[in-house]
Amino acid sequence: MTEFEKTVSGLGEECGVFGAYDMDGGDVAPSIYYGLFALQHRGQESCGIAVTDTYGKRKVLSKKGLGHVNDVFDEEALAELKGNLGVGHVRYSTAGGTRVENAQPLVINYVKGTLAIAHNGNLVNAVELRKELEYTGAIFQTTIDSEVIAYHVARERLNVKTAEEAVKNAMKKIRGAYALVVNSPRKMIGARDPFGLKPLCIGKRDQTYFLASESCAITAVDAEFVRDVKPGEIVTITRNGIASDMSMAMDEDKQARCIFEYIYFARTDSTIDGVDVYRARILAGKALARSYPVEADLVVGVPDSGLVAARGYSEESGIPNGMAFHKNSYVGRTFIKPKQSDRESSVKIKLNVIQEVVRGKRIVMVDDSIVRGTTCANIIRMLKNAGATEVHVRISSPPFLYPCYFGTDVPSDDQLIAHSHTPEQIREMIGADSLGYMEIERLKDMVGSLKYCDACFTGNYPMEVPGKDISQAFE
Repeated sequence: MTEFEKTVSGLGEECGVFGAYDMDGGDVAPSIYYGLFALQHRGQESCGIAVTDTYGKRKVLSKKGLGHVNDVFDEEALAELKGNLGVGHVRYSTAGGTRVENAQPLVINYVKGTLAIAHNGNLVNAVELRKELEYTGAIFQTTIDSEVIAYHVARERLNVKTAEEAVKNAMKKIRGAYALVVNSPRKMIGARDPFGLKPLCIGKRDQTYFLASESCAITAVDAEFVRDVKPGEIVTITRNGIASDMSMAMDEDKQARCIFEYIYFARTDSTIDGVDVYRARILAGKALARSYPVEADLVVGVPDSGLVAARGYSEESGIPNGMAFHKNSYVGRTFIKPKQSDRESSVKIKLNVIQEVVRGKRIVMVDDSIVRGTTCANIIRMLKNAGATEVHVRISSPPFLYPCYFGTDVPSDDQLIAHSHTPEQIREMIGADSLGYMEIERLKDMVGSLKYCDACFTGNYPMEVPGKDISQAFE
């Protein structure tokens, strides 16, 4: 990150993609706007929409910029985006910096026409693929790995008959995590990496089809959830309906969904790969209560991602669940730093403790993660200053020990407090009366038989990864 400071959670979000194709010819920009609004939690740095008219000249119209969806788009801007096929994107930078050139969707004009591409994820071989393209004459306009994908799709399209074949050939070269929405002049194509690391689903409303990172965005446009795109699947949506290509799929045992979608990233009302996110977080809280019981008067969650797990902890333990924090609704997950050295004031702008609730009580405080420990320490201090007699911290994820290479902004080892400190040392550093992390073997309680990636906790990556962090490789 550059000028922004993450608060409350030290983690960066992922990105969100949303596509729409109205077979009746209606303008899709308003639907994409509302879909992106529902995915705003996945990225607040930049956003964009690109549309085309499949019945007309098929010219791509696009607008993108830095900021939230309602900062970049108004009624006038949406009215200018005429087209019945479109794609949108909300971005959090995991590779490449915060600059308007890096906003998506990317629009590529080439000899076969135009492609508009939106990507969520990170490639582990982006650096080598980019160098390879540069040595064959490619000139890059951005510092994001998504442009590498766009170039490969465009180049492959010169050698095959269809855009979906070009996407498949590009998938044979790229390695990593990705959910893609690719619009050619008359098609909307969705693709998901063979591991299923990034989510993607299909929706339908009358004669309009949708692709979205989460089902909550499908609901937001009053559409019916059809199904998830399967790991390794390429879906092609045309006027003839949906076609599926599973030739890039791998054995189910090798699939690896990002477990942090269920712990933190996904919106509570989403369902991903058949797993209800709300229920997964309830089960996480119940597992924490079984693993780390304690005598206390009140269970509270840190808004927003700790609230549901706190309810689960309360249900399992029998300790009442309460609301101890007032969250400022007018501050997103990011905002400009007041001062370089003053991280505590950042937390106080976002959260205030309700003294009447916590005064004189033993508190169980549930949150989704501890990254650097600074924010957690400040929240504990705020609770005790408000009169809490004890603060017992319960974390609905295991300790972060390893960086993520797949599009989640888990920092490098030296910034992860758990990498160099024991849980007891962390407890002392943050000022908690006790500390309990989710046990690795309990993660499956959340998602049942679903295969998932827990590499940021275990170091067991589902594929070969670079020897160093690649998040700033193009800077």
